[in-house]
Amino acid sequence: MLEKECLELSSIFNAIYAFFNQIIYAVASIRIPFDIIDILLMAYIIYKAIEFMRESRAGQLAKGLIILFLIYFVANWWNLTTMKWVLSRFVDYIIIAIAIIFQPELRRLLERVGHTKLMTTQGDLSDNPLEDCIDKVSRAAGAMQESRTGALIVFERSTQLGEIIDTGTVINATPSVSMVGNIFFPKSPLHDGALIIRDGRLYAAGCILPLTQREDISSQLGTRHRAAIGMTENSDAVVLVVSEETGIISIVSNGIIKRNYNSISACEELRRLLINDDNKENEGTVATFIKRFNPFKKANGKDAGKEDETENKASR
Repeated sequence: MLEKECLELSSIFNAIYAFFNQIIYAVASIRIPFDIIDILLMAYIIYKAIEFMRESRAGQLAKGLIILFLIYFVANWWNLTTMKWVLSRFVDYIIIAIAIIFQPELRRLLERVGHTKLMTTQGDLSDNPLEDCIDKVSRAAGAMQESRTGALIVFERSTQLGEIIDTGTVINATPSVSMVGNIFFPKSPLHDGALIIRDGRLYAAGCILPLTQREDISSQLGTRHRAAIGMTENSDAVVLVVSEETGIISIVSNGIIKRNYNSISACEELRRLLINDDNKENEGTVATFIKRFNPFKKANGKDAGKEDETENKASR
């Protein structure tokens, strides 16, 4: 008995010794700088994948797939023939299943990759027509908030919305408060649809947007809000919504809706999403990643407080 225990302890120590030897060998054989770059790139990809899954429903779907794999492992271990057969058929088509289940998330991910700017490209924003357009749209939203006029306004970004524009009427007009108000006037022929803004111009009106398929949306949100969420799930657009029932101004981005804006706060939020965020992207994605993981960077309590306040506002 004692001899058996000694053999077991010896095998455990041998396994630990072999494990640490492999680590030492791997560290000693690192090629500088190629392996370092390889590790950093993989760390960045894993980090972005986790961040992407946290902000979308892909996280819940991934948990479901992990549970299925665990069940398959247990069934294989206990030799549960029927369960093994059913799950093995599923595993055979897992790639096709992932492509179908994660289709909206994969599309958004590929669009983000296509939109990523690895090189710094500073542009002159002094003559940016989007600045004036945001101001006019925000003032019009404030007026519609007071009159409780429903509105759905989409700001196109890098993802071209040609298919959505084809469902409406191209107007290609210079933005103005009165023009936006006339489009969404209740008796206007274009009021029951979305207004698409492209390059700082009122490009198309009366457009039909895809509705979100999410089931966790509050019952207080109507068709306009569901269409806004669906639009931002399938593109990188930013959508402003004015509720016809309550007059509440909401802004939707990346499938996340934030509510209770007024004309001033909506203008600030739109500038942050459409102008300031683009400027940050111009700094370069790799540079931003390095900054976020800088161990000497101190957290700004004031900014963190603002983020918590925004999240609380969104949850309400």
